[in-house]
Amino acid sequence: MNHSGAGSDNNVEGVEITKDRNGIGLVILRNHRGASARVSLHGGQVLSWKKERGQELLFISSKAIFNRLKPLRGGIAICFPQFGNNGSLEHHGFAKSKMWVIDQDPPPFPSDSNENAYIDLLFKPSEDDLKMWPHRFELRLRVSLVGDGYLTMISRIRNVNSKPFSFSFAYHTYFSVSDISEVRVEGLETLDYLDNLCNKERFTEQGDALTFESEVDRVYVDCSSGVAVLDHERKRTIVIRKEGLADVVVWNPWEKKSKSIVDLGDEEYKQMVCVDGAAIEKPITLKPGKEWTGHLELSVVPST
Repeated sequence: MNHSGAGSDNNVEGVEITKDRNGIGLVILRNHRGASARVSLHGGQVLSWKKERGQELLFISSKAIFNRLKPLRGGIAICFPQFGNNGSLEHHGFAKSKMWVIDQDPPPFPSDSNENAYIDLLFKPSEDDLKMWPHRFELRLRVSLVGDGYLTMISRIRNVNSKPFSFSFAYHTYFSVSDISEVRVEGLETLDYLDNLCNKERFTEQGDALTFESEVDRVYVDCSSGVAVLDHERKRTIVIRKEGLADVVVWNPWEKKSKSIVDLGDEEYKQMVCVDGAAIEKPITLKPGKEWTGHLELSVVPST
């Protein structure tokens, strides 16, 4: 098998399979222009996404804790089968804290051009997982670094149970920014949002862009268009496009909350913003044998 994903050769062009300092499997994707991404087998988490000149686009906390019990604070974490604390499971679900495997025989994904370096990962529940959440599933993830340096993620969840189940899902994405007070998020205007700081009360976005002056923790619902994160100081805009993910989560803990988060530096809220493609307000219900797909595409464009 010699597609750019999980071949037997550990150095297929554009794909290197190695280990991190804790001995956990790590996949490095590179394209011919020098862009790169790093994906951990712990949680299927994307830990780094760099443009061809080496600028890091994702944020990882300097206080991030490296162990097998919890995901690193930052990057892109896969939140499944719940987002938040809505159920009996750990915060944001358990998929992000488990070991995944390289999928040696993935079913066909939507077409991938030859320019892509990609990896296919697979997570199935263990017997312990089934005690927490008694539903059998297969969660497949393809992470691709496209020729122009875009990062795409496709998740496919199949119900291999004999009864339906429901779940919520998010690509919990920490973007690196120069200064949160100089950042604008566009594409949310006129949308309704659930405000987690006000008991999930529903409001309507009044501004033409979201700016940050205090803690923000919102789920914007029914967001069909692209969302853009404008970083004025770095003169760049990150564009988020998605399919199968109706909602967008926007989060920044600000000063007071940051001090209570063990694995986040007190001042690091200034250098990050979370903008997640998600399916939260209306959970996805899957009948036996059926599959759901959630697709995220991140791209960077220069801006003034």
